[in-house]
Amino acid sequence: MRKRIKWIAEFFSIGLSHEDLFNLMKTNFALMQHHKYSLTELENMMPWEREVYVTLLVQYLEEEKEKQKQRG
Repeated sequence: MRKRIKWIAEFFSIGLSHEDLFNLMKTNFALMQHHKYSLTELENMMPWEREVYVTLLVQYLEEEKEKQKQRG
């Protein structure tokens, strides 16, 4: 079972390797500073899980920005 989980993690790591180290660190910093994630939480996420959370967060921030535009 552990071997299978390791294989799955490697598979997704390779599949999402388009994110370079600088972008990874920059995103981690923003998530920790502005959205109160811990580094441990971020490091324990599966790559696809992280991608989903970041995508949802970006979508949320865009919606909030649009709401502010409409108000002001």
